[in-house]
Amino acid sequence: MSTLVLSILVILSIVAVILLTSSWKLNAFIALFMVSLLLALAVMPGKDVVTIMKNGFGNTMASTGFLIILGSIIGILFDKTGAALILARFILSKAGERNAAAALGITGFLAGISIFCGSGFIILSGLAKSFSAKTKTAMPFMAGVLGCALYSVHCLIPTHPGALAAAGILHAKIGNLVIVGFVFAIPAFFVSYFWVKFMTDGKEYLSTPDIEIPVQKDEQVYPSVILSFLPIVVPLFLMAIGSLLTIRGLGPANVLERTFVFTGQPEIALLIGAVFALALLHGKKKETVNAVFETAIEQAGPILIITAAGGMFGMIIKETGVGATAGTVLSKTSLGLIIPFGIAVILKTAQGSSTVAIITTASIVMPMLPALGMSSESGKMFALLAMGAGSMMVSHANDSYFWVITRFSNIPADVTLKVFTSATAVMGITVFLCVWIISLFF
Repeated sequence: MSTLVLSILVILSIVAVILLTSSWKLNAFIALFMVSLLLALAVMPGKDVVTIMKNGFGNTMASTGFLIILGSIIGILFDKTGAALILARFILSKAGERNAAAALGITGFLAGISIFCGSGFIILSGLAKSFSAKTKTAMPFMAGVLGCALYSVHCLIPTHPGALAAAGILHAKIGNLVIVGFVFAIPAFFVSYFWVKFMTDGKEYLSTPDIEIPVQKDEQVYPSVILSFLPIVVPLFLMAIGSLLTIRGLGPANVLERTFVFTGQPEIALLIGAVFALALLHGKKKETVNAVFETAIEQAGPILIITAAGGMFGMIIKETGVGATAGTVLSKTSLGLIIPFGIAVILKTAQGSSTVAIITTASIVMPMLPALGMSSESGKMFALLAMGAGSMMVSHANDSYFWVITRFSNIPADVTLKVFTSATAVMGITVFLCVWIISLFF
């Protein structure tokens, strides 16, 4: 089969995934499985199609499964124990009412490392409403800042399934991406804050919340501030130290350093973070703890399946050889990081899910990496960051997170479009420019 025909089939398969998941609202796993199978049968009649699909599915599950489950446990515990609310109140007490929006944004940024952006917004939207009323600030400003803060880490840090699966597909070091993703999420947060402030400044918006977020009245049931910070801070610290020591290199008898390298592995670091998160349930019955585990596993299940299906789709595309051919052609165009960024932008805008966008982009770009000059560890890192930036653009009416912000903030959809949607475009472009500029020095 000619390269042209193979390329057309791969492009049609990508378009099919977009249409099936966006226009026809088909389950992402079913869409990825069907398209992967049909593409494999079309281009690999002489190969073991089932074996290749199983390898793609299993390899991705192996690289991301533990991380997704452990991250889900931490997120559920943050939700159930009120730790996210404690963080918000603590940061507000230090920042003051005049900086309520910034305090809420910082809370969202930190809590968003462990909690999915949709869940985090639902948990913290009650605070956004009370801050808005108390400080006489327009609700779209509060909601926009909170929404963007959660979104910035969701798209870039591999405690979340999209970046995590993409790192697994590209065989990149996840611990390094956690640290680098955190760093590049900071400019995304800052630029979104000032953009949202600019878009809402001087505008009057009615804010009459009709959705009550249940908040526990008994202060004794809340964990302490220190305990609330530990499940976030400890894993990040361990992964940062582990990555630095790995880069530095170890002596054969340096037990302390080797211990930190072991605990700095993402799976071990998140396991330790989950243990600290369990401390938030101090005094709870065994049944309560078990219920948390069951909820976390139920939440992680669909994410695991979709993530592994994305890896399967990528394996099929890799076997066609189209990616390597395209990479050879595109490497002569000097487009570089624009390729992963642009593909992610198209996929995100078309079908709405940042997770599906970055997983699919990683699957497409992975065979191109050698030809694009990105097969080194730093090259993979920059490619992943470019995909993360692209997966931010743009969140609009086909994105469930868009409707979470609209509904739980009680603001009109057209206001969310003007404020939040425009901010996601600014965030994506800003992060990509930062990534591109830094990449020039490597």
